[in-house]
Amino acid sequence: MSGRAMLAALVAGERDPVVLAELAKGKLRKKIPALRKALRGRFTDHHALLIGLSLAHTAHLEQASAQLDDRVDTLFATPTGPDRDGAPGIPFARARDRLDTITGVGKRAAETIIAEIGTDMTRFPTAAHLASWAGLAPGNNITGGKRGSGKTTHGDVWLTDILVQCAWAAARTRDTYLSAQFWRLARRIGKKKAAVAVAHSILVISWHLLAQDCDYTDLGGDYFTRRNPDRQRDRLIHQLHNLGYRVTLDKTA
Repeated sequence: MSGRAMLAALVAGERDPVVLAELAKGKLRKKIPALRKALRGRFTDHHALLIGLSLAHTAHLEQASAQLDDRVDTLFATPTGPDRDGAPGIPFARARDRLDTITGVGKRAAETIIAEIGTDMTRFPTAAHLASWAGLAPGNNITGGKRGSGKTTHGDVWLTDILVQCAWAAARTRDTYLSAQFWRLARRIGKKKAAVAVAHSILVISWHLLAQDCDYTDLGGDYFTRRNPDRQRDRLIHQLHNLGYRVTLDKTA
């Protein structure tokens, strides 16, 4: 925000680089000497007009975004209608909070997911049906012993986009199941395909949380190691052999 304060001061007529640099806050204050040099220059009334218009437009967009956020919060606080069995639906707010517990999924992402798939999972008999509808179910066609490309099908592009963004966010977390899944796959199929695979996992998790009305429980970053310790041991031994080490297993241990 200190950068915007400097721009507002320039629009208001302040031109002294020392005064402008002192408006810096937080980590930016460490760069005050560089800011003083950078703020020396030719800044005309025309520049002030253009920047003033940009600041006013930005403020308008932020105000409109805040109003929309308030409207979304109001709508999400309203209980949904009955499901196919006649039972009351899960309130949007509660469903959003459920999805918000998934690694990589934030409030806005959870709202977007619900806007695309709703909260009534009875329309999708299984998580696989939902993934297929969304276009995140990879093809598994085998003809004459040959496997197909495995590409995902066409589906809800808006849902796919937000889920892939969540997958990238999950990949940057530490010691989580989705992060471990991403990097495990990325080594074999590349980061982009790994992100789509994790997006599929997030959608499957979302189906279970909404269908069972429960929070997400992370399996941990060491899940794949715990699931198959022998494979992990063999992989580490292979890496040591590639580095020139000789490993002998103690069978009596």
